[in-house]
Amino acid sequence: MADLNKLGLSGARDALRKGDVTSVELTNACLGEIEGAGALNAFVHKTPELAIERARAADKRLQAGDAPAMCGLPIGIKDLFCTKGVASQAGSRILQGFVPEYESTVSQNLADAGAVMLGKLNMDEFAMGSTNETSTYGDVVSPWRCGGDDAPLTPGGSSGGSAAAVAADLCLAATGTDTGGSIRQPAAFTGIVGIKPTYGRCSRWGIISFASSLDQAGPMTKSVRDAAIMLGTMSGHDPKDSTSADLAVPDFEAMLTGDIRGKKIGIPREYRMDGMPDEIEKLWMDGADMLRDAGAEIVDISLPHTKYALPAYYVIAPAEASSNLARYDGVRYGHRATLDAGDGITEMYEKTRAEGFGHEVQSRVMIGTYVLSAGFYDAYYNRARRVRTLIKRDFEQVFATGIDAILTPATPSAAFGLGEMANADPVQMYLNDVFTVTVNLAGLPGISVPAGVNGQGLPLGLQLIGRPWEEGDLLNCAHTLEGAAGFVAKPGKWW
Repeated sequence: MADLNKLGLSGARDALRKGDVTSVELTNACLGEIEGAGALNAFVHKTPELAIERARAADKRLQAGDAPAMCGLPIGIKDLFCTKGVASQAGSRILQGFVPEYESTVSQNLADAGAVMLGKLNMDEFAMGSTNETSTYGDVVSPWRCGGDDAPLTPGGSSGGSAAAVAADLCLAATGTDTGGSIRQPAAFTGIVGIKPTYGRCSRWGIISFASSLDQAGPMTKSVRDAAIMLGTMSGHDPKDSTSADLAVPDFEAMLTGDIRGKKIGIPREYRMDGMPDEIEKLWMDGADMLRDAGAEIVDISLPHTKYALPAYYVIAPAEASSNLARYDGVRYGHRATLDAGDGITEMYEKTRAEGFGHEVQSRVMIGTYVLSAGFYDAYYNRARRVRTLIKRDFEQVFATGIDAILTPATPSAAFGLGEMANADPVQMYLNDVFTVTVNLAGLPGISVPAGVNGQGLPLGLQLIGRPWEEGDLLNCAHTLEGAAGFVAKPGKWW
């Protein structure tokens, strides 16, 4: 079979089970593509020897006839997941040289199922960013180009390496994490599928923390069916994570019936933002028409506290980050600054953190420390927590009326050029998360589905938000939307 790296998870799984291809052949095809894709800067810690070793083991399992769905499938792992014996830096200089002696629960679940890790993927430093320009490894470059222009585009962030690798067919799928849209926004920018499951569906143990009450792992794939397959493997209760839900994991793939007749899909009026591009508005309405044509009922709904979501998020997330990142002090692991004679422990902390953290991380840590300080805790942090409760209640009230899913744009624009946000007001970058942060604040599942292209031929995504713990229904609605949209565009290979 030619172009094995272009297969999705479901197609490759079926080919493996038929004996048309081996895991070693699939893995070698992807490793070859990775070697030729240095211009994208997506893979930052390559593990070819480990990949071939796991592929050979997977082929033995397949021959024995006892192989789970993910067995033998080559994937990439975001650098935020700790991987035993493989560098795990969270895109940060401060964790340079850190090689964990343990495996994150999610990557362990995938390994136990026979998935083949090709290497670690680039990301914004500590997952803080929407453009993948804050990484110590340098920028990730999107495989997409704008019309006839050669200017490099952002793949989105923070899971930009994962998005670029999947879109460029360097791997069949990848893990991502989503704190405020970091799976869904890059998925929309690169024309792939990305799902953030309900908070607690996937264990956070062994994933380097950004904001603990918001972080959630999820798959980034080439299709909704692939997302259902991979999410089923990644999910499950983990006693090592106190926020992990002790719930059975359904067969998400079996729930992809394509039948959404009688489902109620909400359209929130508050998501019609001032200055929204006409092409985003049109895509949104076209998506609603597609779901209506499939038998769903389209209902106007109100989520009145949406306008407070971004400010609440950018208080809560930095506050939690400042607490989580306090552990990086140059004492136990990672980077330690060279000290001058007479320097004490305070100078060591200051110099190590100044050298180890990039500007965006430093900025968010300082904001977080400020809003948690004695004089401002109630004015900012507690107020943001109360707003979060109101946002969550908005969704609960809407779902109580019988709404099954909510349709919104995934992003306020298509991908833009690398460096475009460098001198802009930081709030402009944060506005990329305007449609996604509410889902994290409320702990709900959300999925981005590629649904069209803009005038320059760049992908645009639509987001579906589901009821808590009902990822199966959400994936089925997304599967229907995906089929109706018929998105098949791929980036032309220039790298």
